[in-house]
Amino acid sequence: MYVSHLQLADFRSYESALLELDPGVTTFVGPNGQGKTNLVEAIGYVATLGSHRVAADAPLVRRGAERAVVRCAVVSGERRSVVELEINPGKANRARLNRSPATRPREVLGVLRTVLFAPEDLALVKGDPGDRRRFLDELLVARAPRLAAVRSDYERVLKQRNALLKSASARYLKRQDVDLSTLDVWDGHLVAAGAELLAARLALTAELQPLTAKAYAELAGADGAPVLRYRSSADPDAAELPADRERLAEVMRAALAEARHQELQRGVSLVGPHRDDLVLALDDLPAKGYASQGESWSYALALRLSAYELLRADGDDPVLILDDVFSELDAARRRRLAEHVAHCEQVLVSAAVPEDIPEELRGVRYRVREGGVERD
Repeated sequence: MYVSHLQLADFRSYESALLELDPGVTTFVGPNGQGKTNLVEAIGYVATLGSHRVAADAPLVRRGAERAVVRCAVVSGERRSVVELEINPGKANRARLNRSPATRPREVLGVLRTVLFAPEDLALVKGDPGDRRRFLDELLVARAPRLAAVRSDYERVLKQRNALLKSASARYLKRQDVDLSTLDVWDGHLVAAGAELLAARLALTAELQPLTAKAYAELAGADGAPVLRYRSSADPDAAELPADRERLAEVMRAALAEARHQELQRGVSLVGPHRDDLVLALDDLPAKGYASQGESWSYALALRLSAYELLRADGDDPVLILDDVFSELDAARRRRLAEHVAHCEQVLVSAAVPEDIPEELRGVRYRVREGGVERD
C-alpha cells in the first residue's frame, strides 16, 4: 500500500498543494514552521479521521477559510482508490470515496492504513492513560474498521449515562428519592458496548507484547524487557481478565453494581474502558517515571513498530510516517531505526535538515519552505 497523490486545499498553511508520491522513501526537508508536518498530518488524517497534533478540527483549516479539503489517492495491489475529506469545523465533515459520497466519514476508514511516529508519541510512555487508550483504539480501528462504530456507540452511551448520573447526584446527596430504573437500562448499554471494546483491547495487548519486546531490543541495542499489562477499571487488581465478551460483561456488571454508590455521589461513570490503562513496564519497574529519555523513546518507537507489524500481517504494508523524530534520537538509535524500516513499502520522513536523516532513508526529497513544496 502506498499514497500516490496528495492534494490539499486550505489545509493548515496550504492554500493549495499537489504532490505526486512514489513507493519507497520520501523525505520532506525544511526549517521548522514551514509546513513539513502539515503534509504528513494530512495523510494521517485520511487514515484515522484525526490529527496526531490537535484534538479538534478547527486548527486544520487555513486561517480565513471556511473549510479544508484533503484528497488522497491510495494504491493497494491492483486497486486504486481516491479518498476526499471535507473538514467543516462546527459542522459535519463530509467524505467521498471514488467520487461517491459516503453516508458517514468513518466509511472510508481502512482504505488507507498508516503508522505515524512523532515527538508527541513520547506521551505513550510518559503521558496520561488517555494517550495509551487512544493508541490501542486507533490500532483496533485500523485493523477492523467496524470497531469505529463500537467505539462511537460506547462514547454516546457514556455521555448519556454521565448526564443521568449528574442529574441524579444532586437528589442522591440530599437523600431524596432517586429513580434508578433508567440508570439500570444505561448500565446494560454501557456493558454491551464496553465489553466488546474491552475484549478487543485485551486481545490486542496480548498480540503487541512479544512484538514490542522484540522491537525494543533491536532499537535499544540491549536486552530490555518491556512488559505490557492492560489494567481494567472493572477489576484493577486482576492479574488476568477473561478473554470472552460474555464473561467480561459479567465482570463489568458486578463492578458497576459495586460502584453505584460512589458514582451517584460523584455524578460520573467510574467503570468502563474510558477509565482503563495500558500499563507499560521495563523489567520490573513502571516505564513512566523510571525509564530514561532514551529508553522512553525506544519504548514508544517499539510500540509503533509493533503496530506496523500487526497491520502488515493482516495484509498490505501500511504507510510508515516518521515525523521529525530523528533529531530526537542518538546516532545509534537513528541507525537501528533506519535499518529496521528501510524495507517498508512506503516511508514518509520529515526533518529540519538533511543531516538528521540516515543515509539508508534519503530517497526522493521534497524541499518545504515558505508554504511551498518542491521536488529536488
